[in-house]
Amino acid sequence: MQSVRGFPARLGALLLPGVLLMVLPQGAAATAPVKTDVTRASLERLSQRRVFFGHQSVGGNILDGVRGLAPATSVVEVKDPGATLGPGTLAHAFVGQNEQPETKLAHFERLLDGGLARQVDVALMKFCYIDFNRGTDAKALFEKYRATLAGLKTRHPGVTFVHVTAPLTTVQRGARAWLNELRGRPVFGVGENVSREAFNALMRQTYDGKEPLFDLAALESSQADGTRETYEVNGRAYPAMVPAYSDDGGHLNAQGQARVAAALVSFLGALPEPTREAPASAKAQP
Repeated sequence: MQSVRGFPARLGALLLPGVLLMVLPQGAAATAPVKTDVTRASLERLSQRRVFFGHQSVGGNILDGVRGLAPATSVVEVKDPGATLGPGTLAHAFVGQNEQPETKLAHFERLLDGGLARQVDVALMKFCYIDFNRGTDAKALFEKYRATLAGLKTRHPGVTFVHVTAPLTTVQRGARAWLNELRGRPVFGVGENVSREAFNALMRQTYDGKEPLFDLAALESSQADGTRETYEVNGRAYPAMVPAYSDDGGHLNAQGQARVAAALVSFLGALPEPTREAPASAKAQP
């Protein structure tokens, strides 16, 4: 039987409101202003790069934040992989279908292989929080992601591929969470964030310190002062989105957008200069 903070589910149902109030900080700490310091150097470097970002709705939230922080960056939606992109372009596309993460991988791959890779210096894609549920096989999904990105990296060595952890949601709390637990219904965010964290742990284990990794989940689960937003299941802590960063529990509000966009612009600006090389297949030819 699953337990929350070590209590069996049925007993936890009676204590859940207090439990969630303890592990999910409220008040001034949760609503502290997020610093959005983006260095001039990062903006300058970004203005010289061509970036492609595959995403769905949360990615759109992040781009709204980028528009506010870096107005000189041209944010352009692309549907034609043969489109010509100039320096300072942050090209993006709504890839695949929500709740079908494999379609996002396939669409991202198709766009880059179709010619977009020749037009960009940096490429990244992210899954959405809705792509994960309590029953998601995080290991299997990660293996599909890893194989897809490894193939893209081999075929397009001149592109810097950035890995992005899956976004989180808040965890339901208060009277509604208590009633759901009492009735044996799932509490919003609890099981889903467990699946997201399983996927994200594999991302960090595989890429952190080895290839560029933008840890979106860590940003969403950290308050401005560095305090982590967590909850416990069966004695283990799992991250959740800071409630102040979202108005609906999943999408980023203005505060969340500004926080993540500032980090992304700084991250992209700090990447090493790309080096354009011939694909391995071309090198093999006499």
